Amino acid sequence: MLQKYNPKNENIQVWVGNRLYHRNEAKVSVFDSTVQGGDAVWEGSRVYKEGILHLDKHIDRLFASAKALAFEHIPTRTFVKDAIKQTLEANKMTEDTLMRITLSRGEKVTSGMDPRLNQKGSCLIVLAEWKPLVYDNDSGIRVITSTQRRNGPQFLDSKIHHNNLLNNILAKIQANFAGVDAGVMLDERGFVAELNDTNLFMVKDGTLYTPFANACLHGITRGFMLELAQTNNIPVQEKNLSLVEFYNADEVFATGTMGELTPVKEIDGRVIENKTGSALRKKLNALMQGSLSERCEKL
Repeated sequence: MLQKYNPKNENIQVWVGNRLYHRNEAKVSVFDSTVQGGDAVWEGSRVYKEGILHLDKHIDRLFASAKALAFEHIPTRTFVKDAIKQTLEANKMTEDTLMRITLSRGEKVTSGMDPRLNQKGSCLIVLAEWKPLVYDNDSGIRVITSTQRRNGPQFLDSKIHHNNLLNNILAKIQANFAGVDAGVMLDERGFVAELNDTNLFMVKDGTLYTPFANACLHGITRGFMLELAQTNNIPVQEKNLSLVEFYNADEVFATGTMGELTPVKEIDGRVIENKTGSALRKKLNALMQGSLSERCEKL
């Protein structure tokens, strides 16, 4: 499903570095590490009328990723929150908003791979757009298995939420050419890791399952669903899961900031029978919506 351009975003203000710019003027240098090598980290966070969902967890992960990549002169949490606040206020955004918070290693003094060339400190970008859920959570999505494998920790640890997303983009390209919505990415052993853009869950005989977060992103919405299941007496298990198990699941759904809980109705041409009428997904979604007021932060 291709997201349509929203004319409400025509004149949005975007935070770059230490101030706001009109979207047409919001730019980074050709010497910035994002341009030079995708050397940046990022977070996607959604704004509800109750506030920004799991804001501190997203900032924690942003900082953890920056530390793993040895960024220097990282802005403080107070600075990041103030930049977010100013961006949302400038755009009069209080709900139905998706933010992309990016932290680049910054501008280099000359082209090159060596991080020692980055002598101006990290660069913060806060891009907030009017954006609904990426998928229709009533009709669901169709997916195929990609030949592109998800990185394991021995290659590039998925616990680093980095901007170098080419392996995921290649999986999405395959899905596009196949005329489906997303690509299922396997780990190096052939177990299901996640979709190219979201985590995956399945239900079988009343138990909720999700792949180990070895080769997949430890998604914040994923963690939220595990927590909700555990605290509401829903049987839940992380395990190695094969494609055959997903083909024969009672329910399959994807989780992420972009789409919340999205039903998967077909994998590799196999229709997910949805024997339970999406009962568990709907229950988890209701639990999530009911806890927004305590999970969201207003700035």
